[in-house]
Amino acid sequence: MQTIAGLIDHTLLKPDATSQQVERLCAEACEHGFRTVCVNPCYVPLATKRLHCADVGVCTVIGFPLGATLTLTKVRAVHAAAKAGADELDMVMNIGWLKGGEAQAVREDIEAVVEASADRPVKVIIETCLLTDEEKETATRLVVDAGAAFVKTSTGFSSGGATIEDVRLLARVADGRIGVKASGGIRDLAAAKRMVEAGATRLGTSAGVSIAREEQTESKED
Repeated sequence: MQTIAGLIDHTLLKPDATSQQVERLCAEACEHGFRTVCVNPCYVPLATKRLHCADVGVCTVIGFPLGATLTLTKVRAVHAAAKAGADELDMVMNIGWLKGGEAQAVREDIEAVVEASADRPVKVIIETCLLTDEEKETATRLVVDAGAAFVKTSTGFSSGGATIEDVRLLARVADGRIGVKASGGIRDLAAAKRMVEAGATRLGTSAGVSIAREEQTESKED
């Protein structure tokens, strides 16, 4: 049976994150059986070294948090992250290009990252809080067409995070062709369950430990 904990990318992307905090993140991920730890690129080597459990992967971010870097820069970041041991990549879509109607440029940007990933799962953050519903639909279709593995709601660094309505919209458009990662503002087990019920197949949160403990307590009570 799939647990909520097993869907979580245990996340630490703060600019002031320290090596000690990353080491603790890795220990927590192994203890609770999270899907990955998600860390800034400079900590990929450390996370790869400190994760002693086979079932937890290392995820990192590309073009984070704005998505407005050159495609070549994103591609080089992917190569460096892969060489350092990253298993999964969360890239930020070029939001300005999407809103400006440059759909082909958006698709090519994503395609370049997917190609560089060498079959590592790529999740594309579309920053739903900055988009209209029509733009969210367009973005999701572009993510599907570009060959990415997931569409992801949010960086957690903009004006809003994941909402139930947005997860439902993304899941409807994705239609099972790719996964949906809900991220931003998921702080407890109830919120995590609502996201999964709405169609999320992966969860990004920095509150993974408290969510996992809630789930363990609930399981014991049942």
